[in-house]
Amino acid sequence: MKTSELFKVKTVLSFEVFPPKKTSLPDTIYKTLDQLNDLYPDFISVTYSAGGSDNSAATIAISSAIKNRYQREAVAHLTCINQSKEDVLSLLQQLEANHIENILALRGDLNPSVSPQQDFKHASDLIAFIKAHGDFNIIAACYPEGHGEAPSIAADIRNLKIKVETGVNHLISQLFFDNQYFYTFLERAECAGIDVPIEAGIMPVINKKQIERMVTLCGVDLPKKFIKMMERYENNPEAMRDAGIAYAVDQIVDLVAQGVDGIHLYTMNNAYIARKISEAVKSLITSP
Repeated sequence: MKTSELFKVKTVLSFEVFPPKKTSLPDTIYKTLDQLNDLYPDFISVTYSAGGSDNSAATIAISSAIKNRYQREAVAHLTCINQSKEDVLSLLQQLEANHIENILALRGDLNPSVSPQQDFKHASDLIAFIKAHGDFNIIAACYPEGHGEAPSIAADIRNLKIKVETGVNHLISQLFFDNQYFYTFLERAECAGIDVPIEAGIMPVINKKQIERMVTLCGVDLPKKFIKMMERYENNPEAMRDAGIAYAVDQIVDLVAQGVDGIHLYTMNNAYIARKISEAVKSLITSP
């Protein structure tokens, strides 16, 4: 099933996992998937980092397991900045052979030590290529606080509109810790005529090192109450974990109450946290 169809019948709840560093796919990822599948997510997405062909093989293998072994909808991430058209076409053929019809199309992070390919300079280039080479459901990323490389919020929204017009069927947002950024973003998207479903990306924070890395990578704003929480519990791992779960649940309760299209949970391959959050909000998510 194409994920865009899910939003017609319910508030969507989805998870994200990442391939383990070893390309042999150790049993840990399948143990994680066993536990996540028991939570009945609407789909599970699998990231694609800058690891080259080995990483693409892992992404496809895990996505295939989600779709064909666990009978759950899979979304395979696909980045393009270091790919040629021939590379991407090969990956599309592999995805199609594994019955995976949902792709999260991304430019990918620039790596100063690797010269990028020239076939795809923007995510919209990849989206157009996917659209022309198969019947895929195409998903794209959006940024409630603006993309770090965009000259302005307005420019970022214009670029997002281009991606949607090129062929995007639904959007997943970058993580955020202040829901007001997301609501303001939704208003801007609506004013721009962006009318595809938009999922809110939520990442439960379980340690200070994790959030410091996220701020460095994504440039997200940290509300005062979040900073207070982190300062109070940073030296108590169990309390920090529980506080991070509670903060994420609070965000989700507010988002669902405001009629959000869906929640995309960045699980960091931590099934325990995904379970705690899912159990806390399951009565809020509308059943099909």
